[in-house]
Amino acid sequence: MPPIVRPAPVLWLTGLSGAGKSTIAQATCRALRDQGRAAAVLDGDELRRGLTRDLGFSEADRAENVRRAAEVARLMADAGLVVIVALISPFREDRARARALFEEGRFFEIHIDTALSVAEARDPKGLYRQARQGLLPAFTGISSPYETPLEPALRIDTAQVPVEAAARRLIDLLPPP
Repeated sequence: MPPIVRPAPVLWLTGLSGAGKSTIAQATCRALRDQGRAAAVLDGDELRRGLTRDLGFSEADRAENVRRAAEVARLMADAGLVVIVALISPFREDRARARALFEEGRFFEIHIDTALSVAEARDPKGLYRQARQGLLPAFTGISSPYETPLEPALRIDTAQVPVEAAARRLIDLLPPP
């Protein structure tokens, strides 16, 4: 008889563009796999190339983006994968709806925090520059708000915490396999 698959947790990384969500998510996924744990990353940029490519950046579209990511994360976690979601997800209400899909103790909201000035200085995709030039309307942190989590399971300031240390902190949040 095959083993019963226990639902796994979801680490939901939220923060500004350029805060380090994707980098930390990938490092955490690698570390979990090195430990023999099944893990996967749902990255906002990757989702926008496929599953959510039909969505723009209006508040309604952002809410739908979060909803789709949360539904996929739930399916994957129910199949036993630790899911690391790296998604700006700027609005508290949308993150609360994502959390509501999971039983208590399975959803961990992580604030990948960095000052706007640091995120702008990193600007790996040139998005802040474009937003400042008015080429990207409704850009989070510039012309659209980012609502910081009120009670995150963890807050990581990426200007202070190296990537590998951040990954260890995320793994330490997880219940044992």
